[in-house]
Amino acid sequence: MALIVQKYGGTSVGNTERIRNVAARVAKYRAQGDQVVVVVSAMSGVTDGLIKLAKEIMPLPSERELDMLLATGEQTTTALTAIALHALNVDAVSLTGAQAGIVTDGVHTKAKIQNITPRQVHNLLDSGKVVIVAGFQGQTPDGQITTLGRGGSDLTAIALAAALKADLCQIYTDVDGVYTADPRIVKGARKLPEIAYDEMLELASLGAKVMQSRSVEFAKKFGVVFEVRSSLNDNPGTIVKEETKSMEDVVIRGVSLDKNQAKVTLVGVPDKPGVAAQIFKALADVTINVDMIVQNVSHGTGSPSTDISFTVDKPDLLKAAKVIDGLKAELAFREVIADENIGKLSIVGVGMRSHSGVAAKVFETLAQHSVNIDMISTSEIKISVIIDLKRGEEAMRAVHEAFIG
Repeated sequence: MALIVQKYGGTSVGNTERIRNVAARVAKYRAQGDQVVVVVSAMSGVTDGLIKLAKEIMPLPSERELDMLLATGEQTTTALTAIALHALNVDAVSLTGAQAGIVTDGVHTKAKIQNITPRQVHNLLDSGKVVIVAGFQGQTPDGQITTLGRGGSDLTAIALAAALKADLCQIYTDVDGVYTADPRIVKGARKLPEIAYDEMLELASLGAKVMQSRSVEFAKKFGVVFEVRSSLNDNPGTIVKEETKSMEDVVIRGVSLDKNQAKVTLVGVPDKPGVAAQIFKALADVTINVDMIVQNVSHGTGSPSTDISFTVDKPDLLKAAKVIDGLKAELAFREVIADENIGKLSIVGVGMRSHSGVAAKVFETLAQHSVNIDMISTSEIKISVIIDLKRGEEAMRAVHEAFIG
């Protein structure tokens, strides 16, 4: 008998028929004698619909009230999944994140898990029940409902698998596993049988929609091996695990395109020590994650100034603009330019550590297709470039062809 944690994403529970399919799959594992914990997302489109409703009333709604609102999406799915299991004569019970013992900090809409006390989950499993847990949510020590940010159901599943010392963690989605690129964009994309935590972490943070990056970080930290697989068939998926020596033989593991980025440029910023620190501290204070940063070197005489560009997630653009506007009088920069029509194209692979010339090949490939590069960022196992969003998919296909075929 194994203890299995399974997570089902929004498309996997997108309607009642798919919820019945999930229940049937869970029932098979239960029939084998396994203990099963199921983590579910909100039904496909529900979270976006709830956000839209809130913003129809107020452009920047209270984040506490947003959490109260958005948590209902997952709670709906947990109850429906439990009901679907009851219809198959399987004893099941639904729990909110709080009832499952998930304790978070107090940062609304982007909370971090501080602790999990899964005593009630263990008790319910020991009594023979399948436990359905609402993903994406938890509760602060003083009882406030919080959400974990987009894709937070992955994090819930990985964290529960670690806390419960599960034998197996499965992340079910609408694709067969992790591919070398989005197969909906790149026809030649191939499914990977396995991938290292670091590679998966980079792909997740760079816009690959299979996994959320914080959940991969958590899995790496606690050594949770997990499988990404489809809820629509029984094909084997992709195992995400520690890096092995053989993984270095493959130079590039995957290519991703993040369409959810926006660029902010501050024009004519005074070029003196402490200004950049002031800007990025103000953004950090309101929990805005800044990704790529480029600062031009100032030249000439007179009062030196510079331009600073940085990227943020599109949903944070309005909040970032508000913060920057508040700094304008103090920093006396000339103007702010916001651009949502950008894409971040990235290539990832642990093999890049031991192979030279990768960056040159990326730039050469983009030049051959007349794709202009706006910003560049690199790490040991990643190269990212900011390009025009309209050319993003074409550039992604070209780079994939150049490196993977």
